[in-house]
Amino acid sequence: MHWEQLLSLKKQGDKNKRLRKEEADTRLGFEVDYDRIIFSSAFRSLQDKTQVIPLSKTDFVHTRLTHSLEVSVVGRSLGRLAGKQIIEKYPHLAEVHGFHMNDFGAIVAAAALAHDIGNPPFGHSGEKAIGEYFKTGRGAQYKDKLTDKQWQDLIDFEGNANGFAVLAGSRPGNEGGLRISYATLGAFMKYPKESLPKKPTSNISDKKYGFFQADKEFFKDVASELGLIPNKSANDIGFERHPLAFLVEAADDICYTIIDFEDGINLGLISEDYALEYLIKLVKDTIDTAKYKTLQTKEDRISYLRALAIGSLIQDAVRVFIENEPQILEGKFHFALMDKSKYKAQMDDIIRLSVKNIYQSREVIEKELTGYQIINNLLDRFTTAYNNKFDGNASNYDTLLLKVLPEKHLLEKETLYERLLHICHFVSMLTDGKALIYNRIVTSGNG
Repeated sequence: MHWEQLLSLKKQGDKNKRLRKEEADTRLGFEVDYDRIIFSSAFRSLQDKTQVIPLSKTDFVHTRLTHSLEVSVVGRSLGRLAGKQIIEKYPHLAEVHGFHMNDFGAIVAAAALAHDIGNPPFGHSGEKAIGEYFKTGRGAQYKDKLTDKQWQDLIDFEGNANGFAVLAGSRPGNEGGLRISYATLGAFMKYPKESLPKKPTSNISDKKYGFFQADKEFFKDVASELGLIPNKSANDIGFERHPLAFLVEAADDICYTIIDFEDGINLGLISEDYALEYLIKLVKDTIDTAKYKTLQTKEDRISYLRALAIGSLIQDAVRVFIENEPQILEGKFHFALMDKSKYKAQMDDIIRLSVKNIYQSREVIEKELTGYQIINNLLDRFTTAYNNKFDGNASNYDTLLLKVLPEKHLLEKETLYERLLHICHFVSMLTDGKALIYNRIVTSGNG
């Protein structure tokens, strides 16, 4: 892979090539990506989507939106620090093409901002709930009418693939979705493969999948433009990662490890003594002990340690990235950056404690169970009504129910796969609160 190709400014539908040296410094294409994402309704909905504690009204607990903003900030730092060294290593990127180290930061920041944009309500249980509706619920009736890969898209519903659909999906009058630059789309795609074969290797890019069958052709166009390296058989689609996707992933890993831990401490699910024991190992080289002793509140002490910990992890992630950059460009680096961090053991300790005390807490489990029930109800009622309408068998209830769909979801879809995926997309774009409202609507009638 080559950086000048990986940094493509092309957007869906472009007829002419976009050159970096011809970009306006005050309105750079990669920065436009960030703006389009942050002003999108899909991004705004993240303010009422679960990060750790579902439906929590506690002020200091993160939502998907605050988490995404923080991941973006960390991603921007990672991109700039890495970009500075890449420009120094390959001076022709600046001298011939006009690229700047801040371009790397802008790309990673935009991709990181969008990294959770396709995630359903109720946390990661939302993805599982959609998948299980088709795998073991009433949605199983559709299996024999779909191809294996279409079926896998549904039973293994993936927020990353849904996010690609949000960024790139077209609808009448809105061709190309948000029209994000291909470089940013490449950095966004942590898992540049289709849903089958499932986990064919231990390669980090094969862990999940990154696009639905409905978006396959555009995905191939993006991969071709960026020069991503194919790594699957002739019958399957898959590529090695865009190098900047490693930095997006690292930003997410850093934030959910440290900031979820901070949430757990502020909620009282993890004691402050644990914070000192676990975080001090990350910050022992940078902590100002005298300053730390002046901090009077738990929140201030934890905030200080969190900031230092994130700084340490950023510096180490960039080190791992630059040391392995040749192998990454050759498609021969198959690990998350933080898996090779000198702080991996400390991060693993923090994650284990978070899993035990936060993710498996009674409040989280109870509300994830509620999410399962709500998502199952919504999928069942809306897929039934949508398919009945297509088949000309809609009941009065079906007709009334479909009238509550937002206007942009009132689209005709010709194939069963497209209809099922369309309803999954509608449900996935609901906030936690909206899902509760729609659940009250669908359970108020007899069907």
